[in-house]
Amino acid sequence: MTAPVPLPVDEAIPRLLAALAERPNAVLTAPPGAGKTTRVPAALAAAPWAQGRILMLEPRRLAARTAAARMAAERGEEPGAFVGYRIRGERRVGRDTRIEVVTEGILTRMLQADPELPGIAAVLFDEIHERSIHTDLGLALTLEVQEALRPDLRLLAMSATLDAARIAAAMGGCPVIESAGRMYPVETRWLDQPWRRPNQRGPRLEEAVATLTVEALATAPGDALVFLPGAGEIERTAQILAARVPEVDVLPLYGALPFARQQQVLMAGTRRRVVLATAIAETSLTVAGVRIVVDAGRARRARVSPASGMSRLVTVPVSRAEADQRRGRAGRTAPGVCYRLWTRGEEGALPGFAPPEIMETDLTPLALELALWGGDDPAALRFLDPPPAPALAEARRLLTGLGALQGTAITPHGKTLAGMPVHPRLAHMMAVAQERNLAGEAALIAALLGERDPLRGGAKGRPPADLALRLRGVLDPGGLEAQTPHRIDRAAASRIGAEARRLSRARANPAKAGEAAGMLLALAYPDRVGLRRPGEAPRYLLSGGRGAVMAPGDALAGQRLIVAAELEDAAREATIRLAAPLAEADLRAVYGDQISWVETAEWSRRTRQVEARRREMFGALALSDQHWREVPPELLGTALGTGIRERGLEALSWGKGAKALRARLRWAAQNGVDGLPDWSDAGLLAALDDWLVPHLAGMRRIGEASALDLGQLLRESLSWEQVQVIDRAVPAHFETPLGSRTLIDYEAESPMIRLRVQELFGVTRHPMAAGRPLVIELLSPAGRPVQTTRDLPGFWQGSYRDVAKEMRARYPKHPWPDDPATALPTRRAKRRG
Repeated sequence: MTAPVPLPVDEAIPRLLAALAERPNAVLTAPPGAGKTTRVPAALAAAPWAQGRILMLEPRRLAARTAAARMAAERGEEPGAFVGYRIRGERRVGRDTRIEVVTEGILTRMLQADPELPGIAAVLFDEIHERSIHTDLGLALTLEVQEALRPDLRLLAMSATLDAARIAAAMGGCPVIESAGRMYPVETRWLDQPWRRPNQRGPRLEEAVATLTVEALATAPGDALVFLPGAGEIERTAQILAARVPEVDVLPLYGALPFARQQQVLMAGTRRRVVLATAIAETSLTVAGVRIVVDAGRARRARVSPASGMSRLVTVPVSRAEADQRRGRAGRTAPGVCYRLWTRGEEGALPGFAPPEIMETDLTPLALELALWGGDDPAALRFLDPPPAPALAEARRLLTGLGALQGTAITPHGKTLAGMPVHPRLAHMMAVAQERNLAGEAALIAALLGERDPLRGGAKGRPPADLALRLRGVLDPGGLEAQTPHRIDRAAASRIGAEARRLSRARANPAKAGEAAGMLLALAYPDRVGLRRPGEAPRYLLSGGRGAVMAPGDALAGQRLIVAAELEDAAREATIRLAAPLAEADLRAVYGDQISWVETAEWSRRTRQVEARRREMFGALALSDQHWREVPPELLGTALGTGIRERGLEALSWGKGAKALRARLRWAAQNGVDGLPDWSDAGLLAALDDWLVPHLAGMRRIGEASALDLGQLLRESLSWEQVQVIDRAVPAHFETPLGSRTLIDYEAESPMIRLRVQELFGVTRHPMAAGRPLVIELLSPAGRPVQTTRDLPGFWQGSYRDVAKEMRARYPKHPWPDDPATALPTRRAKRRG
């Protein structure tokens, strides 16, 4: 064993050990290159309290392997002795291993298997600032274990950029140890103006990055590390740079590359190099020879669409913390320079930190882990950020549909899914496929969905959506390429095959894989079964209720039923990127218990009548649709009521009696009469089910309701007490001196009666109703208005004489006495002679 080279973090280790000797938790901050990842675990392993293994979590497989290899090399060993690692599909741990580096999901599996973590003395969360969902869950669970079962367990959070005070508070107010570190100076250079102005066309990202990289190589020494959001951008940028700087080695670095190629990139080369990397190179890794960083300023994150509940990858601007991490890569071994693909003014608009993954990603795996842990209430755990309630509820609905949850409790099937190293959707597919003798085919599909698309070529460079093409290509690349215009990424196909073999010992049959693809996808995505809508465009309604569209001309565009495995979300309709055709017989075989006949009677805006249908439904999909002939009359009435609400009360035929009754109640309400119903338009529509809908039974059109006496229906809806209140407060009639009854008009501005002048002879007190004087419209013998008055005695004494003079000339056969106040009322003309 050779003496290790001194590193900046060494000076902070005594303070860290002293803190952990007194308290179980601590936070360590140290800048990039300080050596915390390789030096701290060995120091903790030598502490007196460390009677067990030191478990260190790394966010990525490459970082876990590299950290373990570096620590082992400092001891003159290979991984698997004192230092080992465990990642998905690979284990290098021996009986004497004291330091074990693992990826984050493995800690969760260990906790679920045995919460006491026997044999573990400390858990280290390296690069905790990345805030993956596994990190947040792992920290929350270990804090509960520490409190309830293992008070001796040490927990340490480490990072170069984090909100140390907040994390320390979540860990019980533990001490924060800072290491000054050693960073060589790094000059930062921004663009003079934006490379693409908002709402204007400009160069593609790859072109802009390549141009900036060529400039950097010409003005600064050393190798260049270029940060790009994904593998696709890396490949396209590499093609541009290979043509522009052929004297430089252009090397990709991303998670899907084989480990041997990743390791070669990390070592120094014989020629000048440009390393094109994703966020994999932000932390925990040192790329030898790098003195230049070119930052495209973009990151790729998983987000769930609130509208559809679908998870998707989006490309967004980096945070300032991520930009600082990337910048620091240029100063690990010598002074460097960082070129940023944005202006200094644009930097102020960048968010301070990347949002925690738990706030934006699909929470289905988290919901399953919480159910397995027995914690149905996330608030009971010390999450740095509690999972959003709507997203968690949606995840639980999906798990319930998969049979993994009953309420919030996990089922035996759910426990099976939790033990499988894939998303619960794919785990359900694999578990059911095992029962149907399709384990190999399901494993192949699960592996393919976890890898970047291996199919190349197609219209406008985008391959068709057909999943079966990809399965054929993975199983027989040469055969597919010989028979179709498409190419297969051989490296991706190899990785898919290896992952499929890891997931299942059964081998996929090429013919069965293609035939069963739709059925198997339906098991994983019951909410993404699509039924083609009528019309020329290949538009689909998904069983979850979402709309989706397929590229015109795609080979699957004519399929009646498909299952969408990959969707690109949009405001109106998602775009189907990966799918398989689904036979209706297969859908019924898998989900027969969830397909049922639904009989509906609904108001149709298009036909303006009630449409009654019998539909065989799977989710939102109508697999068959028929007229429903024997509809219960009351359902028709309820549906017609919906149409009336939509079109308004003016669509009904209101008779005079109904209008008069409503007017009486409206006048009563305006004058403070209590205890009466609200018969305004809004009030009657709100109470439609009570007074009208029961009488619409059997009707399909609003016109059929014209036979109903709406006034009578309204009267019947009143109680006896309400009728008495109405008759007292707003009487319907005025009794004339002749003993007849005339309607009081409450639709006028004030209650009004209309009577011939002769019928009121002898009345010396003005007529009243509800304690108020009535407006009287006095009529001629022919029924034409001659005067309106609110003071009948005043009319007799005043303007009556002028009216009588005029009326005698027109109606000489009718009485026009000089003193109407003492005359007898009459409806008759004068006797002859």
